[in-house]
Amino acid sequence: MGFLKCQIIVIFLFYYLIIAQPNFSLQCNVTEYPPNGTYHTNLNTLVSSLSCNIDSDGFYNATIGQDQDRVSAIAQCRADVELQACRDCINNATRLILEKCPSKKSAFEVYDVCLIRYSNESFIGTMSTDPRSIYFVLGDFSNPQLFFNQYLEPVLTSLRTRASAGGKRKFAANVFSAPDFQTIHALVQCTSDLSARDCYECLTAIYSSLLGCECYAKRGNYYIMPSCIVRYEPYSFFNESLLAEAPPPLLSPPQPASLPPPPPPPPGKADKTARTNIIIVVLAVTVVIFVVCIPVILMKRRKRKLVYKRESIRDDDTSSAESLKYDFSTIRAATDNFSNDNKLGQGGFGPVYKGKLPNGQEVAVKRLAANSGQGDLEFKNEVLLVARLEHRNLVRLLGFCFDGTERLLIYEFVPNASLDHFLFDPVKRKHLDWERRSKIIGGLARGILYLHEDSRLRIIHRDLKASNVLLDAEMNPKISDFGMARLFVMDESQGITSKIAGTYGYMAPEYAMQGKMSVKSDVFSFGVLVLEILGGQRNSCFINGEYVGNLLSYAWRNWREGTTSNLIDPMLRGGSGLVSDITRCIHIALLCVQENVADRPTMAAVVLMLSSLSLALSVPSKPGYYMQIYVSPNTSPIQGYKSRLTSESNRPAKSKSICLSQNEMSISELDPR
Repeated sequence: MGFLKCQIIVIFLFYYLIIAQPNFSLQCNVTEYPPNGTYHTNLNTLVSSLSCNIDSDGFYNATIGQDQDRVSAIAQCRADVELQACRDCINNATRLILEKCPSKKSAFEVYDVCLIRYSNESFIGTMSTDPRSIYFVLGDFSNPQLFFNQYLEPVLTSLRTRASAGGKRKFAANVFSAPDFQTIHALVQCTSDLSARDCYECLTAIYSSLLGCECYAKRGNYYIMPSCIVRYEPYSFFNESLLAEAPPPLLSPPQPASLPPPPPPPPGKADKTARTNIIIVVLAVTVVIFVVCIPVILMKRRKRKLVYKRESIRDDDTSSAESLKYDFSTIRAATDNFSNDNKLGQGGFGPVYKGKLPNGQEVAVKRLAANSGQGDLEFKNEVLLVARLEHRNLVRLLGFCFDGTERLLIYEFVPNASLDHFLFDPVKRKHLDWERRSKIIGGLARGILYLHEDSRLRIIHRDLKASNVLLDAEMNPKISDFGMARLFVMDESQGITSKIAGTYGYMAPEYAMQGKMSVKSDVFSFGVLVLEILGGQRNSCFINGEYVGNLLSYAWRNWREGTTSNLIDPMLRGGSGLVSDITRCIHIALLCVQENVADRPTMAAVVLMLSSLSLALSVPSKPGYYMQIYVSPNTSPIQGYKSRLTSESNRPAKSKSICLSQNEMSISELDPR
């Protein structure tokens, strides 16, 4: 249906621009006269008399009034038009010029086959070259210079001489053959009030403008000045049978020796030739439309659903989202004017405050940092996305607020803060027994699966980490912070970006190094997060005995050596059955962080593996970022991180090592998304 619309619209547009030539051109002066005054009366009297006073040569001029109330006017028809048709044209032009230029002291109009001009200044007998109007056919000759120099210029030069010496009508026309199997009809005319010299100079002014005009090389042009016109078209537009004073209708300019002029068409066949040319043009345009539109439509087809969804979200937000909009005064009161006592934390987006609405509901308010250029984009992402996401393992957006430079997001309040507050704290970690950690891992897997496959849009979070996982009163996980999220069409498998957004240590290698993102990027981050949950230490700052470095490398080394228990948080080590369950989770995590994207499971497969203990697991391959070296004390954390990618050299015997930076601030390069 979209393609059919495109075809119809473009065909109509081409038809209008190529075939249906403009029949109305109007220029109104900015100076106005007072309504119902003497000038108004004189103008109406003069203009209304133009039609009946047109003589047999199709021309009339007159002046009426004195001083500031004086009005001069001329009316002229093309010399090939019969008198009655001329008067009808002048009548229509008179009505339109008074309707379109109300209260204007001067105006110039070309309508169909006639023109009208009036002014408060005396212009009769004076050549005028401004204002100008140009209309042209949308099609170029294959060799414009050849057409202009050897075909068009000789004909226009001849027509200029004939028109300037052509008596009162000052009109000349011709038909000639042109390259690309074209027959060109050309016509020039000056207003009859001009002298022969002024007519010659007026047409010369148009000729000299053609080469510098955008209409140069076009197959047809209609160049209009107040005192003269030049028009040539690839079809017949004037009545050659009424040109009694004109020479034989077909007069070709000198032709190159290699291109002898074709014989003139038989008498009476001009209209048939014009219709044939029109049909050829329409068919050619239709073919071009098919060639151009089909690839464009196919290219956009994959994104059409995403665009539709975005527009529907935007349209819905203007109505239904009004119910989610909060007044700034309400939020300011709820947070006690954003008091530091109510501050819950600080992120890349800005500070987060605890608040209490008038109805007693507790909320978490994210406030865009005033100096954060990225925050506007993050805010838009979260408003458009999170408001539409409904899952028990995703944080729920309650509303938002716009007020001047203020950008606020109002979320459900999650009392137990984020996972990292428990997981990496030596005291609070005791609250995370195996049952709770297992529930957190399963909840995260189901939440990510919803984003990838079950939500209205396919969403890649791109910033999964412990600080973006909130814990409710029952310690159920809720994924938060969708400022980095990327939307995908449901059948879109991957995307590429030149800007990286996320947190080092959690990013998949293909994304961090090449900008390639997919659902498997989130799978990688999930695997890192699971290893952190099971071991109780950060991937970016992993310490186990004398080993300091990367959690993935440590996990892989112990997996190959059969010492997987070294990975388990000492607080979780218990009976053999418990270790067996945890070892299975480590196995699943290693499958998620494999270097080869195709080897990683989908989140649907991960959920199935977590819920079915009887399901056999494949053998994992080497993870991304595998290394066996330590970081030099003189190397910056990020440089050390990058230098260790896929490195497999051995650690020096007694080198002093530093831990990677514990700052998990998101890398927020947001353009393009």
